[in-house]
Amino acid sequence: MNANLYYIKKCQLLIDTGDRKDRQEIMRFLAPLVNPKDIKSVVFTHLHYDHIGNWDLFENATFYAHEKEIKDWQEDSKLSILKEETANHFKPKKIEPLQDEICNLQVIHTPGHTGGCICLYDKENKILFSGDTIFDKKILGRTDLPFSQPQKQQESILKLVELDHKILAPGHDY
Repeated sequence: MNANLYYIKKCQLLIDTGDRKDRQEIMRFLAPLVNPKDIKSVVFTHLHYDHIGNWDLFENATFYAHEKEIKDWQEDSKLSILKEETANHFKPKKIEPLQDEICNLQVIHTPGHTGGCICLYDKENKILFSGDTIFDKKILGRTDLPFSQPQKQQESILKLVELDHKILAPGHDY
């Protein structure tokens, strides 16, 4: 799979939905865990094609993203999503702006990769869901894309360094 997605059973919440090209693999992954129709919430770490491509599998879910990410998507969906085919297909009824917390996960705004990138922090289990802000081998997300904010990346990383996490759950395995 091109992108990681995470399922939080206690809230029926999914973090990201992966790339459309990985649809069959994602369905196989989720099948023993949950029926996609039972997912209540989907949180997008940002709205690039490889994180939103299978949104339509979760027809009963409420979708969430950072308000800046929603604004950029509404302004120019093709530049925001980075893939015209996915931008044309991505038509959720509504994306709700994230608040400070969802499902006991702290929402941390981490602009850099995009202006509306977020990470989610599970303080109880010490898990940081880092999207494309930071990857496993301390690699930082790209900031040379439309809607990136490279000047804010260092400040975002400093927010994450302060967190006491034992598990890093990034948006990709690189």
